[in-house]
Amino acid sequence: MKLENVRGILAVVGLVLIEGCAAPQPSPDLLAPTEAQMKIRSLQTRSFDLKDRQLAMRGVIAALQDLGFIIERANESLGLVTAARFAEPNFYDVVGVTVTVRSETENRMMIRANAIYNNKPIEDPKVYQNFFATLERALFVTQN
Repeated sequence: MKLENVRGILAVVGLVLIEGCAAPQPSPDLLAPTEAQMKIRSLQTRSFDLKDRQLAMRGVIAALQDLGFIIERANESLGLVTAARFAEPNFYDVVGVTVTVRSETENRMMIRANAIYNNKPIEDPKVYQNFFATLERALFVTQN
């Protein structure tokens, strides 16, 4: 082989290697929510006529305990509660939930629950409907 051919082949191989190492450019809408994400978020979120975040947090904790969850963490200043329970009938499966409580307006609290089953998001609307129905009862008892 001639030296010029070897140099040409090496140049092409070098360009291919350099091009292969270049990081792909992320699209500008990489973090933009999709329609599916917005739909699940609407299922996970409810607003309640409450002024007191502490009262809302107590209601969330009571609702989770009523549903059989063990509270792992509760941070009132962040408005965050995390809990977990074993799923029936297979007690090796785990359901985890994170609930955030934040002020929407002066007289309203927005509560969002995010549930996972074995590290996969739960998207079944019935799960969230059940949680919020239990939360409404717990808030009623907590307020009265």
